[in-house]
Amino acid sequence: MAHTCIHWFRKGLRLHDNPALMAALRDCKELYPVFILDPYLYNNTLVGINRWRFLIGCLKDLDCSLRKLNSRLFVVRGKPEEVFPKLFEKWKVTKLTYEYDTEPYSLSRDKTVTTLAKEHGVEVVYKISHTIHDMDRIIEENNGKAPLTYNRFRTILKTIGNPKKPIPAPAIEDTKDVKTPCSENHDKNYGIPTLEDLGHDTTTLGEEKFPGGEQEALRRLDENLARKDWVCKFEKPQTSPNSLSPSTTVLSPYVTFGCLSARTFWWRVTEVYQGKKHSEPPVSLHGQLLWREFYYAAGVGIPNFDKMEGNPVCTQVDWDTNPEYLAAWREARTGLPFIDAIMTQLRQEGWIHHLARHAVACFLTRGDLWINWEEGQKVFEYLLLDGDWALNAGNWQWLSASAFFHQYFRVYSPVAFGKKTDKNGDYIKKYLPLLKKFPAQYIYEPWKAPRSVQQAAGCIVGKDYPQPIVQHEVISKKNIQRMKLAYAKRSADSAESPNESPSKKQGVKRKAKSVIDMLQKKDKKE
Repeated sequence: MAHTCIHWFRKGLRLHDNPALMAALRDCKELYPVFILDPYLYNNTLVGINRWRFLIGCLKDLDCSLRKLNSRLFVVRGKPEEVFPKLFEKWKVTKLTYEYDTEPYSLSRDKTVTTLAKEHGVEVVYKISHTIHDMDRIIEENNGKAPLTYNRFRTILKTIGNPKKPIPAPAIEDTKDVKTPCSENHDKNYGIPTLEDLGHDTTTLGEEKFPGGEQEALRRLDENLARKDWVCKFEKPQTSPNSLSPSTTVLSPYVTFGCLSARTFWWRVTEVYQGKKHSEPPVSLHGQLLWREFYYAAGVGIPNFDKMEGNPVCTQVDWDTNPEYLAAWREARTGLPFIDAIMTQLRQEGWIHHLARHAVACFLTRGDLWINWEEGQKVFEYLLLDGDWALNAGNWQWLSASAFFHQYFRVYSPVAFGKKTDKNGDYIKKYLPLLKKFPAQYIYEPWKAPRSVQQAAGCIVGKDYPQPIVQHEVISKKNIQRMKLAYAKRSADSAESPNESPSKKQGVKRKAKSVIDMLQKKDKKE
């Protein structure tokens, strides 16, 4: 039977290594490639302007690639459960294909859509290609639980074996018998919206450093992997959080949106490694992809993974509610230049280095401001191009020492950490030009500069740039004690109800080294 098929693009915004798209093309006479602007996922309170711009770039690139196959992208607005019944009837659809997604909202949405499809006599086919491995299989191999340490996770992967090889993008031969019916009003009815259409003011928008789309993703992959020696020696903790141009690949936004297949990335790195001495996980490029898989498995296997309450692996902490501190952190006015420079880069460009994320996350939570990691998670989700539900939740729990990482007494200094890789403060000068005339001696601590130095720099602290909102040396010691109490309470609760406690599984005293352990053993903070 020749099908009329919808391929539903969600993440997976690419043609290469897209098994669900290939399944759509099989026995297909008419193909409708659809992207739905679901208001639950895509609205201006959840998605910042840089992230919108990246998504629009992805959709334009995808439409361009589809045109080369004599097809087009159909962008539809609305809730999937309301949109699909109309499209099934209008286009007389008999088959729906999509890439499997493991996020809680996605699973519940897909269940609803699958039920609706069956009611309309539509066959549903989904394929796993957003992750390297099948997350359900990993959990099954670990006795029905998410592995809670990286080493345990890698042990499970050894039993599963190598990832599947990626499949090529469809060629014109694959679509020669397939039509995509398009009307003259296609762009009016199903066109890709502009930022202005979505209600954004673009007058203050900066340069687009990381344009969205599959072609850009593959170009960047080629460019990065051409540096074979760099790839083989790559160790994440050795890269710089405050270099003026990125010291890592910046492929994460492309993997998040699925412009670049994680499997393609994995196997291309494998080719570079072939016959050469190379770094190993957790710090290598393969190691970075496995961290992604680790958090995806945790997101599937741990209930309420993006929350503190009801999350069995998360330490329950009496975080403060302090809207003024939260706003100062979010809006880059903490009075600590290293922190403010990072938050400025994040807002302007939608990307910051992994270790810069460590610094600002520790500062917001257990290090200085004692604010719930869920608040930071929301800000990152809004601003980051690579904001990814599972990684965002997992990393915030890690960096707040709420789960996975338990050495809460290791705290990033908002002064000393940045100085290690940028003594002169060039990064601060770039993102906080107000401070650029301060001498290196005071650039990280401008409040310590004599009045005459501040005047010469054209910036008076307390007037032109804020005083620090906290005194790190004092508050960080107090917070270590607060964290100690939270851990003691967790241990006491565990003793009272051992069957419910995740603390043994968490391996609080585990010997396995994590990437943070390695990094922080080497760079003990003030």
